[in-house]
Amino acid sequence: MNLDLEGARNAADEATSRYKIGNPLSPIDGLPMGIKDVIETENLPTEFGSDIYKDYQPHMDAAVVYWLKKSGAYVVGKTVTTEFAALPPGPTRNPWNLDHSPGGSSSGSAAAVAARMLPVAAGTQVRGSVLRPAAYCGVFAFKPSLGTINLQGFSPISRSINHLGILAGSLADCWVTTRHISVTTGGEPGHLPIDGPAGLPATKKPTTLIKLETPGWSKTPLNARQQLNDYIETLKRSGITIKDRYNNTNVAIYEDSIKNIVDVSDTLRSYENRYPNYWYLENHEDQLRAETKENLKKAKPASLEEFTRAYHTANELRTLHASLSSEADGFITLNSVGVAPKGMSTGNPIYGDACTVIGAPALNLPLLSCEDLPLGVQVIGFYKNDATLLSFGRWLSKDFIE
Repeated sequence: MNLDLEGARNAADEATSRYKIGNPLSPIDGLPMGIKDVIETENLPTEFGSDIYKDYQPHMDAAVVYWLKKSGAYVVGKTVTTEFAALPPGPTRNPWNLDHSPGGSSSGSAAAVAARMLPVAAGTQVRGSVLRPAAYCGVFAFKPSLGTINLQGFSPISRSINHLGILAGSLADCWVTTRHISVTTGGEPGHLPIDGPAGLPATKKPTTLIKLETPGWSKTPLNARQQLNDYIETLKRSGITIKDRYNNTNVAIYEDSIKNIVDVSDTLRSYENRYPNYWYLENHEDQLRAETKENLKKAKPASLEEFTRAYHTANELRTLHASLSSEADGFITLNSVGVAPKGMSTGNPIYGDACTVIGAPALNLPLLSCEDLPLGVQVIGFYKNDATLLSFGRWLSKDFIE
């Protein structure tokens, strides 16, 4: 991790002076943050988790970082990531148990927040790389609707499904930081930023939720499944209606439609990541980590025809997802196939594929535990209804928070 502690202390002093005279720059003035090391920073090296970029110093900040600094927040350091936000893992460990993985690829961001080094850290997700590390490390995380944050200055990986996400020690910090980044930075070209209040939206109890199994359910250990099932029973007792594939035809259709979501995600990423991954392989093979090199050599990039089919399937899934807003307020499932695995595997990202490909907003709520480790609950909303999702997340987390 590259750090700028002196700059952070100076920024904190300057923010304190502004608060004393009642003139803060923004709701996040003085906020110390970690930034995943696939996001460019002018004051710190950006190495993308790779020896190819060792000590690489960008000449300008990513759009997100620029507006964070203009708002008075400060980048304390760059957080560890996997190589090019893919594989293999970095040196970070899980603060709950150092023998277990913190997840990936936003491993450093999740661990830094969980260890209380930082209140907030930024991550990125093209499968489950924000939500899963948050689940493993027991912190809150918010992945907003696709396209609501400008990603200029990020590692060029699968831009059609890449998201910035915020990991934090509280739901309020997740929302306030993400919303402020979105409205200052703006959305991706052709997209509007997040709607909603500057502060955490008011608590709202969901009326109906859809329990999703996703393709991850069959891979999930029974004890983790039972934790979610028990939690859902408490929601039923509180008066929330739960629909699932066994009691609702439309949910069954949806579950069947996402059974191949991993293939869709793999195809989108394979085609869009041809550049620069194969440029790295052709020009810097000796500097790639062994696992990255092996994966690139054995993998055949998706063809244009395969990408086109996956592209249209993703759009069809977005339409189907939106249609379920007449059935429920949102979706509830897990964020990981059980708890953080022992060793340094980044874990199976399968629970993150649906919300990422579809582009729907999603949360990790650190509400459950299993085997003395955190187990995160995923709550998924509907596109551009981010504030409503946070209202539901606030209600679902009320016992945890209070």
